[in-house]
Amino acid sequence: MALLWNPESWSQRLAELEAQSGELKEAPLRRDVRSLGMLLGEVLREQAGEDLFDHVEALRQGTIRRRDAESRGQEEEAARHAAKSLELVHSLPAERAILLTRAFAFYFELINLAETNHRKRRRKALQLSGEAGRQRGSLAGTLSAMHRVGIDAEEALDWLRRVLIVPVFTAHPTEVARRTVMFKRRRIGEILATLDRIPVPEQDLARLEEMVLAEITSLWQTDEVRSRRPTVYDEIKMGLDYYDVSIFATLPNLYREIAEALRAVYGIEMDAHMLPQVLSFGSWIGGDRDGNPFVTPEVTRDAVRLARGHLLRFYVRQLDEIIDLLTTSAQQRPVSEALLKKLYSYIVQANLPESKVFEEQYEFEYYRRFAVCVKARVHRTMERPGFAAARQVTASFALSDGQDKLVQALPAYRSIEDFLDDLETLRASLEENRGVRIARTLIDPLILQVRTFGLHLHTLDIRQHARVHAVALKEAVGDTIGPALTGALSPETSSVLETFRVVAEVKQGCSPEAIRQYVISGAASVEDVLSVVRLARLGGVRVEGSGQGPGKDPGLMPVPLFESIDDLRRSPEICRELWSREDYRKLIASWDNWQEVMLGYSDSNKDGGMLTSTWEIFRAHRDLHVVARECGVKLRLFHGRGGTVGRGGGPTHRAIFAQPMDAFDGQLRITEQGEVLNFKYADEVLAERNLELMIAASLDALARPNARDPEGHFTGVLMPEWEAALDELSQISFGFYRKHILEDPDVVTYFEQSTPVGELEHAKIGSRPARRNSSPSLADLRAIPWVFGWTQSRLLVPAWFGVGFAVEQFLAQPHPTGALDLLHTMAREFPLFIDLVRNVEMALGKVDLATARLYSSLVEDSKLRERIYDLFEAEFHRTVRAVLAITRQTALLESNQMLAHSIRLRNPYVDPMHLIQVDMLRRKRAGEDTPEVNRAIAATISGISAGLRNTG
Repeated sequence: MALLWNPESWSQRLAELEAQSGELKEAPLRRDVRSLGMLLGEVLREQAGEDLFDHVEALRQGTIRRRDAESRGQEEEAARHAAKSLELVHSLPAERAILLTRAFAFYFELINLAETNHRKRRRKALQLSGEAGRQRGSLAGTLSAMHRVGIDAEEALDWLRRVLIVPVFTAHPTEVARRTVMFKRRRIGEILATLDRIPVPEQDLARLEEMVLAEITSLWQTDEVRSRRPTVYDEIKMGLDYYDVSIFATLPNLYREIAEALRAVYGIEMDAHMLPQVLSFGSWIGGDRDGNPFVTPEVTRDAVRLARGHLLRFYVRQLDEIIDLLTTSAQQRPVSEALLKKLYSYIVQANLPESKVFEEQYEFEYYRRFAVCVKARVHRTMERPGFAAARQVTASFALSDGQDKLVQALPAYRSIEDFLDDLETLRASLEENRGVRIARTLIDPLILQVRTFGLHLHTLDIRQHARVHAVALKEAVGDTIGPALTGALSPETSSVLETFRVVAEVKQGCSPEAIRQYVISGAASVEDVLSVVRLARLGGVRVEGSGQGPGKDPGLMPVPLFESIDDLRRSPEICRELWSREDYRKLIASWDNWQEVMLGYSDSNKDGGMLTSTWEIFRAHRDLHVVARECGVKLRLFHGRGGTVGRGGGPTHRAIFAQPMDAFDGQLRITEQGEVLNFKYADEVLAERNLELMIAASLDALARPNARDPEGHFTGVLMPEWEAALDELSQISFGFYRKHILEDPDVVTYFEQSTPVGELEHAKIGSRPARRNSSPSLADLRAIPWVFGWTQSRLLVPAWFGVGFAVEQFLAQPHPTGALDLLHTMAREFPLFIDLVRNVEMALGKVDLATARLYSSLVEDSKLRERIYDLFEAEFHRTVRAVLAITRQTALLESNQMLAHSIRLRNPYVDPMHLIQVDMLRRKRAGEDTPEVNRAIAATISGISAGLRNTG
């Protein structure tokens, strides 16, 4: 058989990689998809037999014919094809349904890998053409826009110094893939990237093709669905994987790109390590105990240890590389007095002659000897009391006897400043002695990494619900002041107090900044914040920051999380009351006048619908900044965005730029959740682009070059008539949403019966339960399963419900300039509004009413079923009409043909999995509750998620 990736001409292949538009630039993606599909077909025949392959083809062709008939308006023909496919699925035993689902799911896994590789390919093509610097969201593009409107170099640097982006990784259960499967995917992705490094000899092409075939075979023989629910430790390890996969290596490249952009646009000559710090990282994994009983105090202690050990192991690897490569000899170039002085002080501390410490190694190579001492101090840092986990991960790094003496004699690093001082001494000596190129290549990356990750890797947030704190404080204080001894503290209160003791223990180590924020879910009052301060002090935590200098403790800042619509509306006044208290002002002063507040996107959406949630978060954001300025507080907002539109997701650059004018000081924290982590950080190129987007968007939102351009638009300025329009739209939408979602208990019944939300347990997606408690109410259902269920049934209700009704009613009212003209202007000029409209449009594009009606057939009560489904269908059509009117399009996604094309291509391959899922749910509810049926349902959940590229 001819090799699938063997071209007729390598020059043609190069032209494809360099192409900027047209069919040519998409040719490599089509080839990858076709080739991977053919290899999958070969594996299916080999591993499962021709009959399974025939079933796959029969189902695929049936769903393609059904969709083709629908597109031609032939409803009867479409119904016949659908009935035939349903009959085929119903005739299958559960074991065969599992194999069929896996076949379709595998196709999507491979297609997703091909699309991801194409994103990397297009990024490289833009860089080759020089267009990357003009791409929206690029650093060079943003700096060019600033330069064009008269922002000079010093002002540009001033804006950059204010930027600090903190992605916070969470373990919210929306990543269905096992860690093992993700490793295998990455291997295939790496092979696809290798195939682009042209030209490739024919024998190498054959070997690479065989490797892809082997990996697909291995994937087929691997359980893609977990046999047990992942533990919190599994989630911690998965979060740490991304540092090795992309983040460690991406960081120096990102700063280098910033330096190059400043040089290209402003002529600023600045080495990357001299740039201001614009990036840091955080995590909730192992610290977020809100509703997750498996996040215990011991888990939190271990999460800090594991992160620290992971980082120190990385530093040892980097120092080993420096020791290998930094071979400069004092016989060739001198070494600075400062470095020699430090080196000899280290040797003196070892209480051994230099010849005994290094034996015959590295004679005259003082840089290498100094690097060995730095490495010894890192080893000693691993051996600090309480960090056994860090020691275990470094057992493989053996030292000579003399160097082992160094480890025993030299002090551990007490702080990040201590570590950086050694590295800066090394770098300064190289620069002073004509070794600046060596310094830039070998030392600067490590300086940037140490500055970013410190000695702790990332900050670990602790999170718990305000209700839990209130109960714990009442119990704990009552036990100390009551007239009589009370009974033992409840397990939950004991856990709260022990958690604070663990925080105090961590802060007594060399990285007190490892835990610095305590997020309060469900915050609704000043007392909710003060309760955390009181409990922290009971647990021995120093809440106040301890000032400046090495080893400084930033303290523990309570971060209120406002989640409901009512709490968002009241958040400015709650914070005004809090920030006006003299006792709390003293705490703020110890935190360098900073206060962090978190805004909840997912729960506010569930509480008020898409439109109201978006608008109320914007208003809270703006008004909180007004209050902060009046109170003399520096406000940093933490955006709890989910991965999907229904949970506050959507394009990151657009969302950051859509922040209110004059309500952003450059610092923000933002959650990165579930499958979004894999989408953004599975590869160095993708990670670099994602981080660049966030930094560039923040710079754009700070400097606002569009607002300085006399002919500029999309400035972010909110005109009074636009604000009035959004107030009106939000009020109408909120009333409609409350009436038809929150106040109608039948919606929860419909939701639970028409979606696979009840099967999350068998999907083994995450460690956290779907509900905070056993209550059946919508209020106690977490936002993630709420969005998950609607996504699987292809209705995606949370992402659009209420928007259509609001726009229809708004357009029916008289407005001075014409209601539709007003909305047209807002869509052209106001970033928040177009972000909202485009996100709704994207969700509507993924809705499939024929599939949603199939799921509705699972609802037992026919009257309830028809009433609720008809409500959703009517609102869907209203919302489509509204979006088309506002965007002046004739069809959804008319201006985003790439996404429209992707959805059209994917639908016929997702359809069979929907059919199988509905049939298996029906069987289970009829009494066929077997392991095979449960496995089949879990497989469809995984497969549909892959097909739609998200869960919830």
